[in-house]
Amino acid sequence: MSLAAALRDRKVRDVIAQAAVAVSLVALLVYFVRNASQNMVKAGIASGFDFLWRQAGIDIPFQLTGYTSASSILGLLWVGIVNTLLVSAVAIVAATVLGFAIGVARLSRNAMLSGIAGAYVEFARNIPLLFFVLIWYFGVVASLPAPRASLALFGVAFLNNRGLTMPLPNATGGFVWALLVLAAGIVAQVALLAVSRRRQARTGHALPLGLTGTLLVVALPMLALTVAAFGTGWDIPVLRGFNYRGGFVLVPEFVALFAALSTYTAAFVAEIVRAGILAVPGGQIEAAKAIGLRPGQILRLVTIPQAMRVMVPPLTSQYLNVVKNSSFGAAIAYPDVVSLFMGSALNNTGQAIEIVAITLALYLAISLAVSASMNAYNARTALVTR
Repeated sequence: MSLAAALRDRKVRDVIAQAAVAVSLVALLVYFVRNASQNMVKAGIASGFDFLWRQAGIDIPFQLTGYTSASSILGLLWVGIVNTLLVSAVAIVAATVLGFAIGVARLSRNAMLSGIAGAYVEFARNIPLLFFVLIWYFGVVASLPAPRASLALFGVAFLNNRGLTMPLPNATGGFVWALLVLAAGIVAQVALLAVSRRRQARTGHALPLGLTGTLLVVALPMLALTVAAFGTGWDIPVLRGFNYRGGFVLVPEFVALFAALSTYTAAFVAEIVRAGILAVPGGQIEAAKAIGLRPGQILRLVTIPQAMRVMVPPLTSQYLNVVKNSSFGAAIAYPDVVSLFMGSALNNTGQAIEIVAITLALYLAISLAVSASMNAYNARTALVTR
């Protein structure tokens, strides 16, 4: 085939165009990197990633990794990653639960319940998230009583304007076994689900998965957790002077950021849930009523499973937003990736390009992991596979 004939082929032209765009982007990236490198050399600014092994020299009030001020900047970065993942994970769970409840409440026939849910959604969706963070931090957490007048929770946990102080186990071996029991229960339940599907396809009768799930995933892990809790010594917080000593403290910044992310995202999740439920054909509901299912059973067994096919893609976007919006914790000095790495580490080292690049790569990696997990779940629940 001659060159002229090849160029008349649309596929060949498309490949050439895409290659030209790719080469242009690479050339542009190389130009910017070389330009930045030359400017840094002229300005006498060090480049590279050796700074990650320098001593950080920064004290952090909230960390779960054993970090000290003598640790390296890489250890400081790890603290920020763990704190970001922690607040994002618990906020996603809380926002999902709260959002589902509000979304179902919006569809309630009770006018007051539906109105309250609708007012909450409209209020939360039209207020900037930064305001939510500041309201929770300065308006709610800061207004809690002082340590001497703390709100006691079962006499072992105490909530005040310095955070939530909780008991801390002296050993974690029993709780590790409880997690292993939970993991084994989940694996067993998944295996029983596969067996039940094959049995139902062969005989028309499924296994009692609700009973086995309650036993394997709820009852046995709770029993193991209870045994671990009573068999382990605890460091109980005690009021000494003007504050509590002992235990573990969830700092006010964590509490405020968690509450802000949860309540803000719940409004968007509620609308996704409402839209998903309304997308279920009315004939499915009528058929469920015709075979004698109660309203709660219809919602749990018919409506929600079908609505999930509609809800999962937009829920993925909201979960990604929670991860990215956790960076608003920098406004109240919550020690996350942005506050610690792009704030403290950048001020100490001055290596802006490397620190910004690492931070961007971290958020990209976390977001891609969340997206991949949700896409895998979406593929399992999809009605039609392609």
